[in-house]
Amino acid sequence: MRVALTGTRAEPLAEHLRAEGFEVLHCPLVRVEPFEGPPVRLADYDWVVLTSRNAVECLFARLEGDLPRVAAIGPGTAEALRKRGVEPDLLPQESTQEGLVAEFPRSPGRVLFAGAERARDVLPTRLGADTLPLYRTVELRPQQFPEADVVVLASPSAARALAAVRREVQCVAIGPITAAEARRLGLTVAAEAESPTPEEIAGAVKLAASRSVSSRS
Repeated sequence: MRVALTGTRAEPLAEHLRAEGFEVLHCPLVRVEPFEGPPVRLADYDWVVLTSRNAVECLFARLEGDLPRVAAIGPGTAEALRKRGVEPDLLPQESTQEGLVAEFPRSPGRVLFAGAERARDVLPTRLGADTLPLYRTVELRPQQFPEADVVVLASPSAARALAAVRREVQCVAIGPITAAEARRLGLTVAAEAESPTPEEIAGAVKLAASRSVSSRS
């Protein structure tokens, strides 16, 4: 069975899927464009919130000085921080902005949300966080999408890009926000990963594949 991966960082997941016997196809549906800008200094903040690996890389490319306390949205973001020698001070059980807000300490002080341009505004609204756009996510429109049995959607942006080129395919979403956007666009979400780790996503792909086979029999 063929599985198409649409994210920009697909190899760890691809290894898990190949080990399970899937044929893996790569068709990125988004491109990350970092913003240039002056050095980022965080001495005036008590917390910085990072919600993706891309945010970690873009922040460290411009960071000057020390970090305050750091909140990471999920295991992938936390892994990127640890590779930089930083252990997150907060890693919520639910890998969403809502999950972060629910576990944030009361009276956190001054908070900076550093991430993608036009990101969801849960953190600024509920925590009163300042925002720093570090990059933009550009949706891609491939002329030909591979003939896959299952497509893994790594973000709402990927869901929008897929809906523009192909709709009749079983999808796996990496989390509830991506799943909700995919359904809004009329895509079929066959399974949703419980957390955005390669192991959990591979498990969701297996579930989607088994449902696809059952529907054909």
